[in-house]
Amino acid sequence: MKSFTDYKKDAPNWITMANGEFYPDILQDACELYKPVLVMFGQLLKSSESSVRLLKQITDVKQVWMRVQLYRVFRKYVSPQTPVEMLKKKSMIPMVCEKYGKNFRTIDRVQAAFDSRPMPDEAICAVLWEYKDRGQKGYDLTERFFDMFTAAFPKFSIEGPKRAGSDIQLQSIFPDYPNPNRPCDFVVRDKDGEPVAIGFVRYDSDRGGAQEDDRTGGYVNCAHEILEYETLRRRGLKVIYVNDGPGLLLGSMWDDYAKLEAMNPQRLLVITLRMFNERLTAKWLTKK
Repeated sequence: MKSFTDYKKDAPNWITMANGEFYPDILQDACELYKPVLVMFGQLLKSSESSVRLLKQITDVKQVWMRVQLYRVFRKYVSPQTPVEMLKKKSMIPMVCEKYGKNFRTIDRVQAAFDSRPMPDEAICAVLWEYKDRGQKGYDLTERFFDMFTAAFPKFSIEGPKRAGSDIQLQSIFPDYPNPNRPCDFVVRDKDGEPVAIGFVRYDSDRGGAQEDDRTGGYVNCAHEILEYETLRRRGLKVIYVNDGPGLLLGSMWDDYAKLEAMNPQRLLVITLRMFNERLTAKWLTKK
């Protein structure tokens, strides 16, 4: 079987590209979706005597989707240095107010800036729209892989969230797994229900630089950990890395994945969807 590195000479032919959306075609839908967010932000803004109070009022909004969008608008208008992921955690809001509050734009300037824009504001609606489909390409890739696997290997089962959902913790599959915080995206079981492979799915749009190093570095650490566990337990466990997208063609990404697979080709497999039929076989899955 050819290795992942053997495909590099015509790598673009082995990449599956996800569909995208055209600008400014998205603006009408974006404005319809996010106008209620801007209206509520404006209402909370008018009833807040300070930017810290505005943040606390947003935190009190019950609907999760609306609250997250309001946090994103808050970040753009009031505190661009505050990470949205930090804002999403209610327990961290007091710390955010204490550490970042002194750098919040004052409420009068926020009000003036907000009033200077039309309602709905196409610009910020377009920005919010970019968040809407974040992760969508990865979900699509996972769903397609699951469908292909189920059709190709009826004697095996594949488990995990096809789209949004919690990762599978390896300790839920192997109670003696040493790292309680090691997740995976799917697990493959044979006809007897025994796990034969675990896997990870990622769609890389345009990763490079530090993001590229973080992704492949994390995969290498994970592979070392699983291979060490496999050496001790001798379960015959395999690891499948399903990666796709144009990001694989950037920087050293392709070479990094090739080196990952080369660590132990009998146990580790890196594929794109177009390599599925050629490289992922029942023989590889079951070979001890």
